[in-house]
Amino acid sequence: MIMANSKDYKEAEGRKTPLANVRNIGIMAHIDAGKTTLTERILFYTGKSYKIGEVHEGTATMDWMIQEQERGITITSAATTCFWADHRINIIDTPGHVDFTAEVERSLRVLDGAVAVFCAVGKVQPQTETVWRQAKKYNVPVMAFVNKMDRTGANFQMVVEDMRNKLGVTAVPIQLPIGAEADFLGVIDIIENRAIYFDGDEKGAVVRYEEVPAEYKEKVEDAVNYMVECLAETDEKVMELFLQDSRPDKETIKHAIRTATLNGDIVAVTCGAAFKNKGVQNLLDAVISYLPSPVDVWDIKGTDPNTDEPVARHVGDMQPFSALVFKIMNDPYVGKLSFFRVYSGMADRGMTVYNPRTRRTERLGRILQMHANAREEIDAVYSGDIAAAVGLKNVTTGDTICIQGSPIILESMTFPEPVISIAVEPKTSSDRDKLYNALGALSEEDPTFSVKSDNETGQTIISGMGELHLDIIRDRLCREFKVEANTGKPEVAYRESIQKPAEANTKFVRQSGGRGQYGHVVLTIEPRERGYGVTVENKVVGGNIPKEYIKPTEQGIREAAQTGVLAGYPVIDLHVEIIDGSYHPVDSSEMAFKIAGSMAFKEAVRKASMYVLEPIMKVEITTPDENMGDVIGDITSRRGSIVEIETDTQGKFTKILSHAPLSELFGYSTALRSLSRGRASYSMEPSHFEKVPNSIQEQIVEKK
Repeated sequence: MIMANSKDYKEAEGRKTPLANVRNIGIMAHIDAGKTTLTERILFYTGKSYKIGEVHEGTATMDWMIQEQERGITITSAATTCFWADHRINIIDTPGHVDFTAEVERSLRVLDGAVAVFCAVGKVQPQTETVWRQAKKYNVPVMAFVNKMDRTGANFQMVVEDMRNKLGVTAVPIQLPIGAEADFLGVIDIIENRAIYFDGDEKGAVVRYEEVPAEYKEKVEDAVNYMVECLAETDEKVMELFLQDSRPDKETIKHAIRTATLNGDIVAVTCGAAFKNKGVQNLLDAVISYLPSPVDVWDIKGTDPNTDEPVARHVGDMQPFSALVFKIMNDPYVGKLSFFRVYSGMADRGMTVYNPRTRRTERLGRILQMHANAREEIDAVYSGDIAAAVGLKNVTTGDTICIQGSPIILESMTFPEPVISIAVEPKTSSDRDKLYNALGALSEEDPTFSVKSDNETGQTIISGMGELHLDIIRDRLCREFKVEANTGKPEVAYRESIQKPAEANTKFVRQSGGRGQYGHVVLTIEPRERGYGVTVENKVVGGNIPKEYIKPTEQGIREAAQTGVLAGYPVIDLHVEIIDGSYHPVDSSEMAFKIAGSMAFKEAVRKASMYVLEPIMKVEITTPDENMGDVIGDITSRRGSIVEIETDTQGKFTKILSHAPLSELFGYSTALRSLSRGRASYSMEPSHFEKVPNSIQEQIVEKK
């Protein structure tokens, strides 16, 4: 729960912006909703940029990677800082493509609030639902900006209704559009009861306020009544006035909206057209008025690394220093950059910090304020700041850095497992070391990208979140790291599971003249529901397996689960109980019990009717009505199932929501283009795992 801002905290003398005037926000949405375009306008109007960069021209400040400029999409989250109305706003522009969802995950973990951008035509799209769940997971308060009000088919009210239905939120408009599509002229601030126009000659920089047009007065009245009704459910003062048929004043309404937004009770909705320079300034005003400052996120929970007991920090420059490293980036000019968010205390350049995970101290070298890929060196960072450090060698994404005398481990973040793999090898022997170094650097940057060696084939296997993700990796290997590499065809990251309970009674005995090896483990396994993972429970009584051998046994079980039995894929969704065993006072060792645990697990799963699971993708296709039959036929032929069909009567487009196996979707974009003559589009994200048909399972097992 986010607390109201009335806490006692102390600020350092060197701080330039009061802590209560700081906003750490993210811009998040589905791909192509206009996040980066909106961020470019924010930078222009706040004076950070003197020129507006455009995504479609490859000149957007925040899309600094060459791969982003070529494709017109955001791949990596970029951080920047700007100032508006005496407030400092730290902004992270996040990707919208599902392949780069880890960038959104780690950004939301360190942000205090977020602006969700919705397309006025596309409404709530699949990736919007994903980032919304991520924001909810970290209790990040969100406001909405309905963008592209100037596009054909734009419908503000339709988007608001879709938010209520699909996201299950109380969406409360605090602005209304004046016109729509080509006739979109400006917005109405329903709290101030005035119309706002943005003069085009000045790129919308000149804002003009006028009286609400007569034809909108009834709509404004209805919107205000709805807003007061929603606020009455969350604010006692508004409720009191509502019951007396009295309307709250502006300040009461603003305070109630802020409190309700911070507590996640409502989502305040604004609107505009970022590309046409309309509605951005009033969005900035709303960010300052309704989204939290670091002071509002008062209790920073963590764990004491020495005792595993819960501990807490509070905001303020005079508190013990603690920060979370949320992103690693390899910069060609300064080396490894560690992006971090300061939660409590402050840090100076050259200060020694402690990493509880490695239990080692490191020196905080240079501290940089980032503006996309541009760097500005600073002397100190304060509570609530987001910055990057040069010189931290042994930190990784999710690590806490703090002072050694008052250690804390802050809550880290979780990332989805990769779903697609390819083999990669250097073109020449001279590239071999360069390739492994480059892959190591990329996997350090990206928690959803993994590298491993296949022991049977000797190949290096890289895994990621989708075809585009691996395509970008290949491109970066060549351009950034100057490594020539050959890659194989994409392969699906299957999983294995069991259908029934089973038991194994396994002894590992080795005798070789001197001291032998002895480990004896009895265990049972039971299947669990999808998404359960693997759990191991110790049920041994009477000391049949000494306590010091339980952990190695569990380690052996978990390692065996990772390598699989049926086709070499990780085994998931089962519960293991270690129920009995025996030991030898001389020959038993941790290694013997680790091997016995691994052998027992493999024996048990072989008895438990194993089967292969495949990743199923949630696919949303938008197609012209005349191509709907062909598209449905094609997705069905790919073993897909249709979940929902939604027809847009105005635009003559149909939205098809379906589930289909990832293995059948390689190259789908090309197939869809040819079916619809380039007019259809699609997006997909991982949904769940399902059992593969027996005929396909046989092929997978044979191939392995």
